[in-house]
Amino acid sequence: MKEQPSAASPSARNLEFKAALLLALLLLLIAGTVVYLLYARGAFEESQRLVLIAEDSEGVTVGMDLTFAGFPIGRVRRIELAEDGVTRIIIDVPRKDARWLRVSSVFTLTRGLLGNTALKAFSGILSDPPLPDGAERKVLLGDATAEIPRLVADMRELVSNLRALTAQDSSLAASLSNVRDVTEKLKGPRGALGILLGNEADAKKLITALDRTNALLVRVDGLVAKVDAQVLGQDGLVPEARAAIVQLNAALADARASLKKVDAILADAQVAAGNAREATADLAALRAEVDTSLRKVSRMIDEVNRRWPFARDPKVKLP
Repeated sequence: MKEQPSAASPSARNLEFKAALLLALLLLLIAGTVVYLLYARGAFEESQRLVLIAEDSEGVTVGMDLTFAGFPIGRVRRIELAEDGVTRIIIDVPRKDARWLRVSSVFTLTRGLLGNTALKAFSGILSDPPLPDGAERKVLLGDATAEIPRLVADMRELVSNLRALTAQDSSLAASLSNVRDVTEKLKGPRGALGILLGNEADAKKLITALDRTNALLVRVDGLVAKVDAQVLGQDGLVPEARAAIVQLNAALADARASLKKVDAILADAQVAAGNAREATADLAALRAEVDTSLRKVSRMIDEVNRRWPFARDPKVKLP
C-alpha cells in the first residue's frame, strides 16, 4: 500500500524557519545588549591602571566607582592581597578621565555610618604632572564608624550633665526657684521696692517717708512763692531796700564831703597857728554840720535794718 505525502510538512518547515529567525533575533538582541553594556562600562575605551594600597579593604567591591568631585572617573577591576599583608585595589581609569589625576592627588577610602563605602580622589593642584600609568598610591582611611564609641561616650556625658542640671537639688533648680520668688514679689503691692529692701516693713517705711517728703515739698513750694511775692514783688521789701540804700549812699557822700572839709581846715589850722581862734570857730560850725550828717546817716541805717528781710540780727554799721 503506498503512503500519502503529509500535508502538514510545508507548515512545519515554515514554523521551524520562524522559530529559528526568532531565536537569531533574540541572540542578536542579547549580543547587542552585552556590547552596549560593555561599551557603557568603558570596556572598549583605552584606560590606564591605578593601584591603591590600603591596610583594610572592607566594603570595597569589584565594580565600585572611583569618584572625583562627585563624578565617577574609574572602576575597581579586582582586589588582591599582597605578600606583605596589605590590600591592593586595582582600578581602571579611562584615558579621558585620567587627566584629573596628578602626582599630588590624594585618595581616600571612607566608610559611612550606614556601612556605605566610597573611594574618592582629590587633586588640589591640577597644574602638577599627570599621574603615570600603573602608579601606586596609599589610601587614607576615613572610618566614620570608628567615631561611634566616642560619640556614645560624649552623649552619655551630656545626658549625665543634663540630669545633674535638671535635678531638684541642682543649682539651676535653685536659681529658677529664686526667679519665681522674685517674680511673685514683683507682682505684689510693693513691687520692686519689696525686692530691693528685703522685707515689707522697710518698704512701708520708705513709702511713708516718700509721702512725707512730697508733702513737705508742696509746703516749701508754697512758702517760696510767698517769699517771692513779699521780697521780689512790686510792693516787696527789695524795692524799698534799694530806695533806702540810694538815700544812704547820698548821706554817705555828704558825710564824705564834710570830712574832706574837716581835713582841709585841720591843714589850714596847722599852717596858720596864729589864727587859732577863727579856725576853732569854723571847726565848731563844721563839726555841728558833720554831726547833723551823721545823725541822718544813723537814721537811714536804722531804717535799713528795720526793713532788711534777710538779716534781723546783723546791722549796718559805719566804719
